[in-house]
Amino acid sequence: MEAAKSSAHHDSAVAAGPVKKLRFAIVGCGGISKHYVQAIDQLDRACVVAAADKNSQTAASFQKRHQIPEVFTDYRDMLANIAPDAVCVCTPNVLHAPVSIASLHAGAHVITEKPMAMTPDECVEMIHAAKIARRRLAVGFQYRFHPTTQMLKRAADAGQFGDIMHVKCQALRRRGVPNWGVFGQKKLQGGGPLIDIGVHVLEMAHYVMGSPRPISASGNVWTFDGNRPNHVPCMWPGWDWQNHDIEDLATGQIRFDNGAILQIEASYIAHIEKDQWNFQLSGTCGGANWDPPQIFTNQAGAMMNMMPAYLPPMDFDGFFKAKLENFIAAVLDEASLESPAEAGLAVQEMIDGIYRSAEAGHEIALRQP
Repeated sequence: MEAAKSSAHHDSAVAAGPVKKLRFAIVGCGGISKHYVQAIDQLDRACVVAAADKNSQTAASFQKRHQIPEVFTDYRDMLANIAPDAVCVCTPNVLHAPVSIASLHAGAHVITEKPMAMTPDECVEMIHAAKIARRRLAVGFQYRFHPTTQMLKRAADAGQFGDIMHVKCQALRRRGVPNWGVFGQKKLQGGGPLIDIGVHVLEMAHYVMGSPRPISASGNVWTFDGNRPNHVPCMWPGWDWQNHDIEDLATGQIRFDNGAILQIEASYIAHIEKDQWNFQLSGTCGGANWDPPQIFTNQAGAMMNMMPAYLPPMDFDGFFKAKLENFIAAVLDEASLESPAEAGLAVQEMIDGIYRSAEAGHEIALRQP
């Protein structure tokens, strides 16, 4: 399975001068990795040159399905032998930091899947490694590239909401515990629905808010059903309940340095009418709803509910294409990253703070710069 050394080391796509294609490697060949490969295949300035997964059968299957030139069972061997320009980290959360740091030390730019890492301390280590290596480090927050998120961000930047005071986030599944991977194991994922799906709604809401600095967190978590056999028909039956030690429901509140408050609810098992994937914001001049996309304000002496007549369609693969286009532009053209590592750290601080508050039983202060 191990491939022989086949290419000279590329110090960096930027330092080496103009290149036609950014040479990507994938670490972790599970379900999310296919979206990276499919997106890269559509981009003129990128190609996938290698992939790594500790499971040799998974690596071989991934290679065959996506025509990957070379695959490895040890990502460190891949880094040494292939010397990719950039690495997509698609592993379980516990490996995000070590794989990212090793890739940065090897001279590669990195885009890592969400969440950025397991803890804020790991995020800080990753940011430090990127600065030392003088490489780009991005977090795969694809929902900030969603047309609705971009529309609300433009409205916020134009001052249509005034000062945003309150945001409510919801990432709720009525019964949707993942029945694949290691999503139910806290030691490998860092938590449950809050860190897995809540992170998406949290990060795009924080992005629209203008990324204020979180200063404190309070939260609660409950496990009440996922650690028992499931006898209710649902979209993903038969999850690994015996190794399920994550929360089924998390709620939290974040205070920011500008006085704003963000509240979040995240669940794999919520006794509600239907799944919810949304955030709502209230400001001094207006408010908004993500799904359906609406802006609420006062105009012409009346209260107005405004909906866009058209937003360009974008599916899940489209989000990946958009975030990789931005990452490639940041590496090759020195463009600004829309989802930089600093955003990943702020989101991680909020998630970690909610978990720590739930354990402590009271509100806690977050890291100060």
